[in-house]
Amino acid sequence: MMKMADSSSNMKCLLLVCFFSILGMAMGIAPKKAVSVPFGKNYAPTWSFDHIKYFNGGNEIELHLDNYTGTGFHSKGSYLYGHFDMHIKMVAGDSAGTVTAFYLSSNGNEHDEVDFEFLGNRTGEPYILQTNVFTGGEGNREQRIYLWFDPTAAYHTYSILWNSYHITFFVDNIPIRIFKNSRKLGLKFPFEQPMKLYSSLWNADDWATRGGLEKTDWSKAPFVAKYRGFHIDACEASVNAKFCETQGRRWWDQKEYQDLDAYQYRRLMWVRRKFTIYNYCKDKARFPIMPRECKIDRDA
Repeated sequence: MMKMADSSSNMKCLLLVCFFSILGMAMGIAPKKAVSVPFGKNYAPTWSFDHIKYFNGGNEIELHLDNYTGTGFHSKGSYLYGHFDMHIKMVAGDSAGTVTAFYLSSNGNEHDEVDFEFLGNRTGEPYILQTNVFTGGEGNREQRIYLWFDPTAAYHTYSILWNSYHITFFVDNIPIRIFKNSRKLGLKFPFEQPMKLYSSLWNADDWATRGGLEKTDWSKAPFVAKYRGFHIDACEASVNAKFCETQGRRWWDQKEYQDLDAYQYRRLMWVRRKFTIYNYCKDKARFPIMPRECKIDRDA
């Protein structure tokens, strides 16, 4: 009887392993889990140091915006490829006119840049998330979505996976946009310019909310965005580096990360159908001829 029980138990365990293995394949390969580190390990303030508040030994911070100034921070290192994420709780209440930005950027006129920009709104209205990609100093690749949750009620994870195959934006591990390497078609791709990671909270009421119609209500100041999760999993490089020394050997270079899988593409299409409110690929007034990357990126 004991042997039969053991056999049954082993069979159940085997079935569970198979189930979760299949489930894991169906849900795509998740990035390696981030390690919790304090702000000062990887980041430093960029401007208005007194508008950054530190809590829990530097494991959590707040950015404050008032009618005098906003503030921001940047990574100490520059990077070529990797996985970058941040846990953020957005400005609560009436946040119209404010922008909370989280982005990668290189230096110079022909810079590369990968943007998350969270556009504030009047109380009760949904936050708008705008993404953009600059290559060789050229942007104009805006996409906007409504978030499907209240980003002010709890921390959510916003991530960028950047490798030599694509740049993908994630919200809570759900892909919301992919920008593929189309260099073979003559399109530029962030490849040789190391980028720093930046974040900031600032006033942009000349354009951020309803095209600038809604102005910042300074009686609601200070506006506060909260952050935690300051781990960076990327290849650090000097500013002048043209390649990553470990290129091809890091987890994000491996075959399973060269594209989204079927499940992830279904999630991306779900975001497209349900929450997208602007996509430059469909803006025929601005682009009578569809930009070539749009078909490749499945954004057509």
